[in-house]
Amino acid sequence: MKIIQVTPENVQKETLYCVKDITSPAFDSKRKWFEKRYAEGVRMKILKDDEDNMLGFIEYVPVEQAWRPIEGHNLMFIHCIMVHSKKDREKGNGSILINEVERESLEAKMDGICAMVSKGAWMADKTVFEKNGFIPVDHKGRFDLLFKKLNPSAKNPELLDWTVTQKEYQGWHLLYADQCPWHQKSVTDLLNTAMDFDIDLKIHEIKTAQEAKNAPSGYGTFGLLHDGKLVSDHYISATRFRNILKKAMVK
Repeated sequence: MKIIQVTPENVQKETLYCVKDITSPAFDSKRKWFEKRYAEGVRMKILKDDEDNMLGFIEYVPVEQAWRPIEGHNLMFIHCIMVHSKKDREKGNGSILINEVERESLEAKMDGICAMVSKGAWMADKTVFEKNGFIPVDHKGRFDLLFKKLNPSAKNPELLDWTVTQKEYQGWHLLYADQCPWHQKSVTDLLNTAMDFDIDLKIHEIKTAQEAKNAPSGYGTFGLLHDGKLVSDHYISATRFRNILKKAMVK
């Protein structure tokens, strides 16, 4: 096996794992986001086998620049980890990727590594992290914050309270960032659906890590809100949104 570091120079060749078609709008939006954030410390690595097949990937960043509602200092934060095939997960490939982040974090003299997990959509669950020495240090909603200390005196990171600003979003609002390549499609799908229902869906692009930390959603980079309440914290389909609108109109 080999681990490839994706950079602005080789991203067209290596792709972004979850978006392999370099001609797709999803790839283009994520690529532009990645190239801008690379200077802020965002890193992505792809695990390949000896035949150059992609097995999994991991994206990580210093916690101060994390695009999630998290606070910490001198820690590495794992944005995303994915090993697509179950048989590859059972071979410990997720651990290989996490160990690579740990190696880099030690080299950079960081005090620890943290990650948000959930049993729900769009997040890894806690199993692979617990196998690698991570422990829960905070919990809000459906999310857990896991932490592995590399320095025994390290201070635990904390989840920020993403509910405090939700009441500011009256009407229908969709907040998103291109940190996930599938958000662009969701924005288009939901906007078109809102137009079908004659709904004024206000779109807000999250453009900085600080905006994501202060976003009204645990996921940080996506939030659908209605009259001060969070409807979804992750990508949903046009069909799902249509059903949500139908129920809202009945009420």
